Amino acid sequence: MKFAKIMALLLTPLLVLAIWFWNQLPNWLPGNSRYKDMPTVVGMEPQPHLPMPSYSGPHPREWQRPPDPFPYPIQPGDLGPYTPIYAGPLQYPFACDGEDSGLGQPLVDNQDGYGIEVFALDEQGRKTRQRLGYSKDCLHPTRVSYYYNRAGTDNFYPLEQASGDIARISINGQDIDFVVRSEAGTINRFIYNITTLRGPNDTPETPDMQYWNQQLIYQFRGGVGIGYRQGRLRDTDLPERRIDQLREGYALAYSSGNQTSNHYNIWLAEETASRVKRQFVARYGTPEFTLGIGGSGGAIQQYLIGQNGTGLLDAGIALYAYPDMLTQTIYAFDCELLEYYFDQTARKTWSWPSRRKVAGLNSRDGVHDNRTWLYELAMIIRGRAPHWPLGASECSLAWRGLTPLVNNPRFVHFEPRFSPDISRQVHWSHWEELRHIYGADENGYARQTWDNVGVQYGLQALRDGELGVDTFVHLNANIGGWKPPAEMRQERFWHLNGDDDLFAFSPWSHHNMQLSDDAGYTPAPRSQGDPAAIQAAVQAGLVFTGELSIPVIDLRHYLEPALDMHHASAAFSTRMRLQQRGYADNQLIWITATPHNPVPQALDTLVLWLREGKRPQTAQDQCFGADGTLLAAGEDVWDGSWNGKTPGRCMQQYPIYGTPRSVAGEDLRGDLFKCSLISVDEALARGLYAPVDMQPHQARLQRIFPEGVCDYSVPGLGQRMATKVGDGVGG
Repeated sequence: MKFAKIMALLLTPLLVLAIWFWNQLPNWLPGNSRYKDMPTVVGMEPQPHLPMPSYSGPHPREWQRPPDPFPYPIQPGDLGPYTPIYAGPLQYPFACDGEDSGLGQPLVDNQDGYGIEVFALDEQGRKTRQRLGYSKDCLHPTRVSYYYNRAGTDNFYPLEQASGDIARISINGQDIDFVVRSEAGTINRFIYNITTLRGPNDTPETPDMQYWNQQLIYQFRGGVGIGYRQGRLRDTDLPERRIDQLREGYALAYSSGNQTSNHYNIWLAEETASRVKRQFVARYGTPEFTLGIGGSGGAIQQYLIGQNGTGLLDAGIALYAYPDMLTQTIYAFDCELLEYYFDQTARKTWSWPSRRKVAGLNSRDGVHDNRTWLYELAMIIRGRAPHWPLGASECSLAWRGLTPLVNNPRFVHFEPRFSPDISRQVHWSHWEELRHIYGADENGYARQTWDNVGVQYGLQALRDGELGVDTFVHLNANIGGWKPPAEMRQERFWHLNGDDDLFAFSPWSHHNMQLSDDAGYTPAPRSQGDPAAIQAAVQAGLVFTGELSIPVIDLRHYLEPALDMHHASAAFSTRMRLQQRGYADNQLIWITATPHNPVPQALDTLVLWLREGKRPQTAQDQCFGADGTLLAAGEDVWDGSWNGKTPGRCMQQYPIYGTPRSVAGEDLRGDLFKCSLISVDEALARGLYAPVDMQPHQARLQRIFPEGVCDYSVPGLGQRMATKVGDGVGG
């Protein structure tokens, strides 16, 4: 009895602590609670999900874009244009972010209950309960404000708050107050901002551009988005991001419609930027050059706008670039299939470094973030021992969560922005955002491009003797694919997306995978990409095929050790596409290490390039050290396995990794959506597996690959030949 009392005294505090921890745990997760105080979209017009043909028109390089009917400039107090000219239909529902951007509530545009509620304000500017109406398009009139840079900081504050603390800068030999003019409003429903140095005679109605250096920088930003929201943009965001360029007299322009975390409709991004630039030209003057800058998705926009032939940009600085978004899904969608295999299906434990042989992307011990323990918890829930030592792959650390966002029509991470009724109606996914391009099937779901039929995962490791035959066969029998959209279900991310069931938690989204029911004896089905959607994506200019008509500096920090998704190999994927089309001279590859920032040098190089009308002799591929020291420069410094040459000095300093597809037999160009197939018999006859003898496994391979295996010696569906734009698409 005494022992029982002692144990009770000892265990009771532990039990209380466990209950407290369990209740507090959701508060420590990076969930969606940040959306709870934002306005909710309460209604929209019914939108039936009907079949739709895929885009079959000309490539954007061949378009004659219609004239913009809007009478620029937009005057302070007036509304900018909001109906697209050619970018596709307006998307609903559309979550407003003007309040979070400091613009206040949007204008009322209907009394039908569509959009967010708009309320009357009291004398202190606070919302009352009196509803004035609804806003479905989130429009704000243009306004002009002034901000100053506080001395000793990189921050800007409203000019009326200045108290003898305005920083000073030197422009054209003049010492002036560092004060900027900020114009904000909405164009194409997105929030735009134009920031310039304030001239001595500047008024809201009449800008004074005395301190302008005649160059316009157009900012692009990244992230992964599927539409349905306006995006946040505060007046101080742009000047604080580009403060060094403001000090040099550059003018700045940007729109939340040019941030890919808000959408990935390149037609809409291009049209929005073009309209913002028209506003700039009409009110501030014609720039000598318009220079793009931006990272990740912001770099993708520059490559595609430079390819698709608008004349919007004269040159660009593509930071942490990929060639496009869509071809990144080819290997990114492999990630969770592979991680689930490594973590749950495999017969043996796959160490973090060993995964690199099959995934291609970097993977190593000793790297983790605040989510790593949660993934280890998922291992325990599934009856597997957690990883030890702790580590991660680029797949698990960087790409996790993006496949369902892009691919699952039942999931969106900002679902609290919409009423439950709207959430049930909408098909959320990248494919649905661009259904006017991809088309929709007979079930009303948007067509998709992702395909892994015939892909032999780990083929190169098998050939190199780093992967056993039995493991290779087991891997490919079990890897499977993703379910069709009509069969997908809500994600099981626990409190990260509002689910209360911890024991259903799946960071891999395995319940939406096509898996084998008998450990691979019956091979898991692969995913079929829709040929019409693939053709449409290429024809619509969503894919970077290498026709780059402007100079671009592909600039990045080397982030491979951190397992960052912005891997350096993407620069060479772009280079290979440019080489195939004959435009490689328009790209420079610069890689450096933190904290060095060569953006000012890149801007100077591009302006010189444009003024001379040709690539200067000093404009070369190069790499730098962390202190800015030039390590090497020249046409061969980035030679390596990607082009079949001995690694150059920069490649030796900053080596690159592959992708799941590049270690499965495809080259690093990475633009193959759906490969051409040959039978297993023909693959064996060609010696595709040499020096490994796979003849004894012929029957098993035929069961795994009944339609055949990938033949990378010929173009696949979606790959353009080395011919001029407008000619046929491969496959």
